[in-house]
Amino acid sequence: MKLLLLDPKISGISGDMLLSALVDLTGDIETVYQISQTIEELDNCKKFKIDIREEKINGIRAKRLHIEIVEDKLKNPQDLKRAMEEVVNKLGLSEKVRKISFNILEDLISAEMKVHGDKNIHLHEISSLDTIFDILGSATLLEKHGYLDGKIYSTPPVLGSGYIQMEHGILPVPTPSTLEILCKYRIKYTNPPYTTNFEHTTPTGIAILVNIVDKIVDSYPEMIPLKVGYGGGSKRLENVPNVLRVVEGRIEDKEENIVVLETNVDDISGEVIGNLYEVLFKRGAKEVFVVNGIGKKNRPTYVITVITDYGNLHRMVETLMEETGTLGVRIKEVDRIKAERRIEVQSINIKGRSYKVRVKVSYLGDKLINIKPEYDDVKKIAEDLNIPLRVVLKEIEKEISKIYRHLKHL
Repeated sequence: MKLLLLDPKISGISGDMLLSALVDLTGDIETVYQISQTIEELDNCKKFKIDIREEKINGIRAKRLHIEIVEDKLKNPQDLKRAMEEVVNKLGLSEKVRKISFNILEDLISAEMKVHGDKNIHLHEISSLDTIFDILGSATLLEKHGYLDGKIYSTPPVLGSGYIQMEHGILPVPTPSTLEILCKYRIKYTNPPYTTNFEHTTPTGIAILVNIVDKIVDSYPEMIPLKVGYGGGSKRLENVPNVLRVVEGRIEDKEENIVVLETNVDDISGEVIGNLYEVLFKRGAKEVFVVNGIGKKNRPTYVITVITDYGNLHRMVETLMEETGTLGVRIKEVDRIKAERRIEVQSINIKGRSYKVRVKVSYLGDKLINIKPEYDDVKKIAEDLNIPLRVVLKEIEKEISKIYRHLKHL
């Protein structure tokens, strides 16, 4: 199984450092440029140019992101969400990337609201379009190169120390928003044995981290390391290289830790249950199912079960309580065996037109388990050609069987 280890114990994590490190690890610059070009097309953006350079940071070779932005900042949370939605739709990003990205943005906005105690807030540090760029760029690279189908670990992030100048005034490190996100997810952090008077971990950086990691580890796990990437920050520090290190590796363990949430409700309508499905999946649930039963006092009841990962645990519990009014949620930690998967993009010809289709190839050890096109891509083609989805699926499966004929003998 593929493992990605983030190492913000060196000098923390920010959105641009993670994105730069992933570019260094994967060598995938084209995907990042496509996102930047789409952002530049937004109505409030006059210029959004990026340049990813290789630099020496305290003797360590790293990629560093340089951005030139001319924009009208979107200080209203809804405007920022609409801008992200427009970019996601124009690029045709997957539902998985969309969910993760909006969860990250929602955490940033919620942290600001909690700090100010006001839902009608004006965004400050996260109001720039580079926030959207860091989030979508990181999530897209993670999915495209198969890291979201494996495991993602992180060492405890370094927060930093001293004071920084913000729109709110001079505030101590960590900033209020960073601290709120750490509290929400109960993420362990650390501090270096030196004074930097510097914000090592930013709100955007920690918001991305908590939404993608499966586990926080104090030291490197047992794995076979394959390659390393470094992403640099903008400031040069005397005592430490201001870089984020990411390591791709492989682990033999096929088990995955997940959380199963369960609650019983007997006083809500079917319409509420139907809406609950949409809300839970939108916020990152892996699976949701509901069965009917007989509860206390012989009343008909719904048994709602949600499967999620540890990073999404508190969001799912909060959603269940808010949407159903339930007073308690049962939590079970379980392991499951997961086939190894990789995503490949294939050109498929249908009705005389060529389409890019993501194909999921699954293995258990050396044994081929399944080859399946991504549903979202099949659906888009069916809508584009105005023909039934089952017809498109049949055509794609024919083409896939030809492309992967050689794998049938594995």
